[in-house]
Amino acid sequence: MGLSNKKEEQLRKMPLIQNRIKASRNGRYIIQQTVITSIKPIEYYNAVLANTVKVTDEPIGDDELMVEDGAELAKNIS
Repeated sequence: MGLSNKKEEQLRKMPLIQNRIKASRNGRYIIQQTVITSIKPIEYYNAVLANTVKVTDEPIGDDELMVEDGAELAKNIS
């Protein structure tokens, strides 16, 4: 039993996902690499760029940051 035309079209629109796993040259590490390839028409990116919002950098004050000691966090979780 084959796929319907609608399902085949959905599968064609999905991104291509490639996964590569290899050992490092010295053999001490495993390198896992995932590549996601998505193909979209130029008009799509032009529309996205035309609708972008300008963001301004504002410095964050010390009172806006939540800084806690790691040991204290571990005690609170336990």
